[in-house]
Amino acid sequence: MNLADWKSKGHYFNYKHHKIFYIDQGNSDPNQPVIVLIHGFPTASFDWWKIWNTLSSSFRLVTADMIGFGFSDKPVNYDYSIFDQASLFEELLQHLKINQCFLFAHDYGDTVAQELIARHHEKSLSFDVQALCMLNGGLFPESYKPRLIQKLLMSPLGPLVSRLSSKGRLRKTFKNIFGPDTQLSAKEIDQCWELMTMSGGKAVIHKTICYMRERAENATRWVSALQQTSVPLRLIDGSFDPISGIYLVNRYKELIRNPDVIVLDQIGHYPQLEAPQLVLEHFLEFLNQNNRAE
Repeated sequence: MNLADWKSKGHYFNYKHHKIFYIDQGNSDPNQPVIVLIHGFPTASFDWWKIWNTLSSSFRLVTADMIGFGFSDKPVNYDYSIFDQASLFEELLQHLKINQCFLFAHDYGDTVAQELIARHHEKSLSFDVQALCMLNGGLFPESYKPRLIQKLLMSPLGPLVSRLSSKGRLRKTFKNIFGPDTQLSAKEIDQCWELMTMSGGKAVIHKTICYMRERAENATRWVSALQQTSVPLRLIDGSFDPISGIYLVNRYKELIRNPDVIVLDQIGHYPQLEAPQLVLEHFLEFLNQNNRAE
């Protein structure tokens, strides 16, 4: 699929006077659950394209490019935060009149989902979460191994590093975090780079990565959300990932009661792009186990 095809599926809604790209597509049968897919950093909702058609043939799917990402607005003077991105998804689901859903998240999106689960536990969330499935992400700060480029973007050099970022640097970074036999093609790298840099994206990369600091500052809230929730959880993890691979799996098993974990050997940080059929298999199994849509 190309980016033009993906964009043609979508619409825009206004969030704090900014245009947010979203897609609402698939089976509208009220007896089937709605699945909300939340993308990671530094890419966009296009990350879900390899599993989209299969899921949308049976379920209603909703996804969005969070503010600062992909086809959505990327304001320079903006207070980017996980809390704000969670509120963006709340407003989107209110806009679409969705009151219950499954969450399917990856990377940065995992942390957004943790905040939504925290609100769900506090009974302050505007919709009901039926279950949450997570792919590789920084659920626990102590088990997250950021790459050098991420550390530089978080440093005082962040604005300069952001402006000097290049497709070549992205290619090198992705080569190191994907599995040995599941590397992205040149076209896929081009698509990722276009999504990152369109609409002045290079000016905000160092701002959107603030989630790394937030994870440390809010670790108690977001880890407790996973430990205390009654919402069913599953982690599908590419263990080859040097950022949130086997370290994450081991810590998850230590901290989460009755951990439901699927390990994908030789798969890296983007399981939905590297092993889409395996991800679909394990996600659909989890969904069928926990489908209580009415």
